[in-house]
Amino acid sequence: MSIRHSATGERAQLDLFRAMPGQFAARDAQDLMAYPFFSLGKSKRIAPIDFTAGSVAIRVEAVPEHGMATIWDADVLIWAASQIVEARDHGIRTSRLMAATPYEILAFVGRGVSARDYERLKAALDRLQSTTVATTIRQPTERRRHRFSWVNEWKERVDARGRPLGLELILPDWFYSAVMDDALVLTIDRAYFDLTGGLERWLYRLVRKHGGRQPGGWSFDLKHLHAKSGSLSPLKHFAYDLRDIVRRQALPGYALTIDRGPIGQERLAFAIVPVDPLERAMRRALGLDPRTEDKL
Repeated sequence: MSIRHSATGERAQLDLFRAMPGQFAARDAQDLMAYPFFSLGKSKRIAPIDFTAGSVAIRVEAVPEHGMATIWDADVLIWAASQIVEARDHGIRTSRLMAATPYEILAFVGRGVSARDYERLKAALDRLQSTTVATTIRQPTERRRHRFSWVNEWKERVDARGRPLGLELILPDWFYSAVMDDALVLTIDRAYFDLTGGLERWLYRLVRKHGGRQPGGWSFDLKHLHAKSGSLSPLKHFAYDLRDIVRRQALPGYALTIDRGPIGQERLAFAIVPVDPLERAMRRALGLDPRTEDKL
């Protein structure tokens, strides 16, 4: 349900969308899955990400106080995308101004709900707000860039007696527009939230974006993957970590192999793992598995 929010500035122009309770399908924005927007490590990153491929240009910058938003912080955006799509599909009006309790966000993304987890969530929101992105993606000309932060602003809400009521945050228009476009959103397996490594989390999202329902799977040259990740790790170390992910078959729903190309270069290949029809029907009913539907 949307209600008018009385405040000043941008907040005054937006209706307040109260997050829906419960668990439902997790959704991700395809642009965020395909390109390097987040730090893959938990240590503070200040060095910017610069990525260019054809007409796509991305620069991500951080401030020393908070560091760059990490791929774990991006879980907040997955939660937001999931909320918006679920509400939209049920005819509920959504908004870039969202309200929720920390518990609702943390429970949806499979985190703990202790006081320490709440503090970590607030630190993630600080990084999402202070990280800035400039990109040509979805801009009419290559020279034009859209600049934004992942969260325009956020605040803790309290009642008249100072008791906590939850959080409010404002999403950037660039992200909200992508989520509202059904063609730019994919479901992801909820097992994604169980992945502990930043590289495997990034790789799952990339594989999910490109693998989809491709009958023969997909493959990437390791050098291209390295550039696409935005990782600060040298290519040699990056390749070693990828081989370990392949060895462990760590990505839910996909089989990974490393092959040699025609001129000897290593390529990471991935293909969807066939699912038992009964299991597929159960997962479709529960909205748990992206292999059942490419777009929801």
